[in-house]
Amino acid sequence: MSELTLLSRVVETLSAFNDFSIAFRIVLAALMGGCIGSERGRHGRAAGFRTHILVCVGSAVTAIVGLYVNSVLSAPGDPMRLGAQVISGIGFLGAGTILTRNQSHITGLTTAAGLWATASIGLAVGVGYYWAATCAFLVVGITISILSRWEKIFRRSDFRIYYVELCDMKYVNPLLESLGEGILSVQVIPPRSDGTNHVGLLCGIGNQDQQTLDRLRTFDFVDIVLPDD
Repeated sequence: MSELTLLSRVVETLSAFNDFSIAFRIVLAALMGGCIGSERGRHGRAAGFRTHILVCVGSAVTAIVGLYVNSVLSAPGDPMRLGAQVISGIGFLGAGTILTRNQSHITGLTTAAGLWATASIGLAVGVGYYWAATCAFLVVGITISILSRWEKIFRRSDFRIYYVELCDMKYVNPLLESLGEGILSVQVIPPRSDGTNHVGLLCGIGNQDQQTLDRLRTFDFVDIVLPDD
């Protein structure tokens, strides 16, 4: 059997709706979702490795179920109707990763958009559209890993990022209310010390806003203030 013939049979098997292709699609969705989620997890996002795997696999299974109902059970209707509900439903999960402060500063949008894109990749894998899923996976990976570095370079001219560690989660809101517009952005991350109940923050402070930085260091519940370079 020639290599071309073998490759053709593999492609035909993966494109068909059978037990092997279904298992392959679920595993592929888990791998793609895990790769995207691992980058988010390294940056301390709430939706990380496991969340993205579950979103991608769940979306793939939803698409597979739609195809199964249509092709195997011969039920009438649009096989992608279930998949359409994933796109709208993932918005509720993405909204939980977005933090809005002072009605002007928003963080978590990249993670929320990543969850939505991961769900779409899962749907593409579930229906066997491997080329589109692979292209989308590569573009998403480049966007959240490589392009984020360019974003930091552009932002450094406006403000610097400081790592701030509080002794308890309950002090996050009082801190933000006290400093007001002095903090341009904030992101909650796991603490870097071993302190019990501690919480870490990545705070964006204007380069010329020394007053906010000085006030930040005077609070009793603030344990660490360091430039996050």
